[in-house]
Amino acid sequence: MNQEDFMRLALTEAKKGDAPYGAVIVKNNDVVAVAHNTVKRDNDPSAHAEINVIRSLTAKLKNPSLEGYSIYTTGEPCPMCATACVWTGISEIVYGASIQDLILIKQSQIDLACEEIIAKSPRNIKVTKGVLKHECLELFNG
Repeated sequence: MNQEDFMRLALTEAKKGDAPYGAVIVKNNDVVAVAHNTVKRDNDPSAHAEINVIRSLTAKLKNPSLEGYSIYTTGEPCPMCATACVWTGISEIVYGASIQDLILIKQSQIDLACEEIIAKSPRNIKVTKGVLKHECLELFNG
């Protein structure tokens, strides 16, 4: 599988949630966890897709470290989710629509790029932007 295949899984997962965010965690080209946004369902403002998938996988692994893993998300991780990625030590973030893209289509966002969070952290996380960007934006416009 390639980056677009993993992002397609995140897109499919996003459609199950109460906002168009889906997240997939991959290690060694294998999908190890998937999740979607459950903020409204759970009445939990922290239940973003990225947080949900990180919580799910770290509980399964019984380990808070996700070094060597990649996370694929339909939207750029917000500051909370980017910080969670930093604290887990995740190795790579791959996203479709950027925070700026989402602001342009009137989605409520905190205007702080995940790369800014990473730059001020002790981690060196690779960030890949814009994978299936148009397909991800369609979810938000739909």
